[in-house]
Amino acid sequence: MLITGETTAPGTALLLAAAPAGKGRLIAASSVLSTLAACPPSALTRTAAGTIVELSDPTDQQTVLTRIRAAATAPGPLTLLLAGQLHLDTRQHGIHLALARTTPSTLRYTGLPWAWLANELKPRRPGTTTVLVDLVATPDTWQKITAHGLTLGHGTSLYGRITPAPARHRVADPAYLKGVAGIWRSGLTPPLAELHTRAAAQAGDDTALLLAADATPTPVPPRPAAVDPTDPLPAILAAAHAGRHTEAASLAARWEGWAAHTYGPGSAEAVHWLEVRADLAHIAGDAAGSCELWMAAADARLGRHQAPDAPPVQGAVDRAHHQWQQIPDPRRARELGPHLVALRRRVPGRRPGATDAVQRRLELLHTLPDPATAPRP
Repeated sequence: MLITGETTAPGTALLLAAAPAGKGRLIAASSVLSTLAACPPSALTRTAAGTIVELSDPTDQQTVLTRIRAAATAPGPLTLLLAGQLHLDTRQHGIHLALARTTPSTLRYTGLPWAWLANELKPRRPGTTTVLVDLVATPDTWQKITAHGLTLGHGTSLYGRITPAPARHRVADPAYLKGVAGIWRSGLTPPLAELHTRAAAQAGDDTALLLAADATPTPVPPRPAAVDPTDPLPAILAAAHAGRHTEAASLAARWEGWAAHTYGPGSAEAVHWLEVRADLAHIAGDAAGSCELWMAAADARLGRHQAPDAPPVQGAVDRAHHQWQQIPDPRRARELGPHLVALRRRVPGRRPGATDAVQRRLELLHTLPDPATAPRP
């Protein structure tokens, strides 16, 4: 389908949804195509004019490669929207996108190697290629991706989510790309980072690995430069201060999950998002939740062998202590008190007597009735 416009260079959008037929299907990939087809064409190509190509459950890897190659050699911007499932070649350990006739034994001949896709996009001018994915990974593929990541190389903006294979006899829904389509159908065309954040929030699923690698045009002559995903924190804090606390907390939790999968549990990146969640709980007025998260952050920092007198460690324990003092429910405060006492013994803080203060208040709390059991006047 050709769409026409007046000023911007023509773009190309390739919609590829593929999954094996029968029992091997892990995701209802093609179900997203009708939703995407209802979007304004200019949203799909992100240009005023362009060509849209749709592939629904293709069977032949060479046919798919030919379509990708034709789209990749087009002169204007390229948007690739990809829904499907990823499998691992047990012989060469390469990741493949399964097609309609793919089986575990025929993967190498009937699936599309991820490396082929990367190679076709590699020659394109940096900053002109956007790939949005909604993928399910088999267990061994999931293990490899969470350990080593999944990229398409420098110059390609890759956004989306990858989820582990669903439980047996269940088929996943491409909810992320449906969220993208829903945003576009509403008439909005936000920047890619914002589009990704919104779609991920709508899709849910705390187990998902989120991909958010932006690419901008490289100056000529090119200079070595690292690509930094767009920081989602300002948008998350804006949502929190606007009263959308559930949305903000959900987004931060997903970013924490992404950081844990990408850099490892207890990594500096994962701890950062844990502390963001603690701040968000404070903004939402959840003192108990904030206290618990700050204690978890302190434990994580100590687990990374940071010194008890290191400012980030002291700061986490101090904030946990402050939030604990604000908990209105004596029962909840009693539950969290022993953990805080143990932390205070390891991290006394800059103010003398902090450990004794926690112990004294904890003793007092044990003399107070629970609100649920207190006699009514």
